Amino acid sequence: MAKKEIKKAVLAYSGGLDTSIILKWLQDEYNCEVVTFTADLGQGEEVEPAREKALAMGIKPENIFILDLREEFVKDFVFPMFRANTIYEGEYLLGTSIARPLISKKQIEIAAQTGADAVSHGATGKGNDQVRFELGYLGLNSDIAVIAPWREWDLNSREKLLAYAQTHGIKIEKKQGQSSPYSMDANLLHISYEGLVLEDPSKEPDEDMWLWTTSPENAPDEAEYITIEYKNGDPIGINDEAMSPATILTKLNEYGNKHGIGRIDIVENRYVGMKARGCYETPGGTIMLKAHRAIESITLDREAAHLKDELMPRYAKLIYNGYWWSPEREMLQSAIDKTQEHVEGKVRLKLYKGNVMVVGRESEKSLFSEAHSTFEEDDVYDQSDAEGFIKLNALRFIIAGKNRK
Repeated sequence: MAKKEIKKAVLAYSGGLDTSIILKWLQDEYNCEVVTFTADLGQGEEVEPAREKALAMGIKPENIFILDLREEFVKDFVFPMFRANTIYEGEYLLGTSIARPLISKKQIEIAAQTGADAVSHGATGKGNDQVRFELGYLGLNSDIAVIAPWREWDLNSREKLLAYAQTHGIKIEKKQGQSSPYSMDANLLHISYEGLVLEDPSKEPDEDMWLWTTSPENAPDEAEYITIEYKNGDPIGINDEAMSPATILTKLNEYGNKHGIGRIDIVENRYVGMKARGCYETPGGTIMLKAHRAIESITLDREAAHLKDELMPRYAKLIYNGYWWSPEREMLQSAIDKTQEHVEGKVRLKLYKGNVMVVGRESEKSLFSEAHSTFEEDDVYDQSDAEGFIKLNALRFIIAGKNRK
């Protein structure tokens, strides 16, 4: 199929091997002007060097965008997801998935700002990210052209990529020390590991793979207590100190790292059809999920809580599959956010060797009634009322039982 004529494309650009090659490939194959966009999502690496790399490849200074998106990422994407207690397939806290809609949004905004008629990404044709990026692009601007190089070129191995870089004079920095054998993705919520030795799901990953958490065996022998305060379902402070969303998650990551919290090793079902083994570290998010469920336990009505738990797997699948900008996700978000109006108060947690234990929760909006729950004598609950309650709930069993006789 003939290539569409493209005048200008906005590339999601990290400055690494893949996106540096894509930048040159776009210039050559499409003969188009390229705009680079580098997002700081708290991945723990300097993003500013991407500017010099882009300049060295002929990108105009006004076409280089490097944005600090940490606060927006946590406030507008991570926190709404955690209001739903979202986990995919019982374990995955969706650290990669939730970053993609924000990157897509910014690319579309930059395209409008610069007059670009296309956007491009470095996701492969086997993974979920291509779907997440492109559903975002088309959901926000249905007229934009999408260029996915991995589905077009024949550079389908690291050796071919390196050869292309050498042929075209693309400088690829080699890090000192042993290079990581894993494909990794990181942001303020998590870091992921895939590929090579992890492709055999029977093999335990090497301990030195884990970069964000102390091993539970080497974590402190003394437990640490922290308190997280919530308002409208979102954390607003730690240990009685108010903090911004990104600062809260950064601080919780530090606690989780110290105490070996947040490691998982899973085989997940990708949207494109195959199973894939991935290892993830989500230290702060693991703490936050436990705390949020704890504050909900005393402030959320029973049936609202149960309905949320029923909706959550559907909500999680929408995010995992890339449907953040869909009307059904927005509909579910409105329902979830409605339940959070009175989810406020404080949760006290005990952190110890990979474990997060809830040891206390309090709220002025608490629905917990000691008078009704006590095992001691009370003046508010007539225990004889339970007999009629049980009989009415058993009525259908009684009728069915008589029919069987």
